[in-house]
Amino acid sequence: MAYSSVEWNSGLLDCCDSVTTCCYGFWCCPCLACSVSAQFGENRCFPLCDIFSPAITSAIGLPLCAPPAGLSLRVGIRNRYNIKGSACKDVATSCFCSWCSWCQMHRELKHRKENNAVVVNMQPPPVMMSPGYPNQQGY
Repeated sequence: MAYSSVEWNSGLLDCCDSVTTCCYGFWCCPCLACSVSAQFGENRCFPLCDIFSPAITSAIGLPLCAPPAGLSLRVGIRNRYNIKGSACKDVATSCFCSWCSWCQMHRELKHRKENNAVVVNMQPPPVMMSPGYPNQQGY
């Protein structure tokens, strides 16, 4: 059974859809990022990894390109709401359009909250079988 994916509620550069979101993101992107993280159900301070991780990793000689918090939240939102896209696009968006990505995620969560979108896990429950025993229905 195939499930259709949906598009993001707004485009990456659709700042006019929610001027307050983009103004908030422009003047205080870390505040917007922390707000998105909390709305998604993650720790409010999680996006601070994006600020501190480049400094920490460059101090020990490891280059870091993709912001870990922004990328993981983007992938999480896309997977939770079955939004079209790919990991490659998420990496590119998180690396090169970080502020716009946070704004887009904020608009998406705001849209989902306003429309009371219901998330249904469409995966079948796991089946646990022991070797040598026949399949037992109902367990």
